[in-house]
This record gives sequence, C-alpha cells and structure tokens, in this order.
Amino acid sequence: MADDRADALNALDDRIAAAKKAQAPEPRTEEHYSLAQHAWRMVVELVAGLGIGFGIGYGLDAIFGTQPILMVLFILLGFAAGVKTMIGTARELQERQHRMAAEDERD
Repeated sequence: MADDRADALNALDDRIAAAKKAQAPEPRTEEHYSLAQHAWRMVVELVAGLGIGFGIGYGLDAIFGTQPILMVLFILLGFAAGVKTMIGTARELQERQHRMAAEDERD
C-alpha cells in the first residue's frame, strides 16, 4: 500500500515536471525600475554634489572670511562631481541593458 502511494506520488511528480517544461518561460521577476526612477536617481546625485560643494565652500568662506570665492569654486567642483557620478550611473545602466540583451539572445 505504501508502494502504491509512492508510485502515485512519483507519477504525479513526473506529470507536474512535464507540465512545467511545456509552459513557456515566464518573464524575469527581477527588480524592475522605470526610467523615471533612474532619472530621479541621477537628479539626486547631481543635487547632492551641488549641495555638498555649497556646504564645504560656504563653511570655508566663513572660516577664512573669503566670501564668496570658495563657495563658487566648491559649487563648481560639486557640479563636476555630480555630473561625473551621473555619467557613471548612465554607464552602469547601459551595461546592465547590454547584459540583459545578451542573456535574452542566449535563451
């Protein structure tokens, strides 16, 4: 009797496996980010660079009494750092798209 149940379970298991193979593969269930989320990430990176540059420049100007020379300088440096970070993010997203396209071609 136990053998009959085991055989029935094995047969059912085989049928389930065959049914799963017959179905088309499901689309990826990885985290999905919309383009707007990527755009906001880049905006935040740029604004953070500007804010940090402003903060450092304003603080140094207050310490040294060189109003607004260091603030302007560090805002420009913060802008450059923000743009560099944005470019790195864009490159990362592009590489991810290329990897996904290559994986889809292999499948």
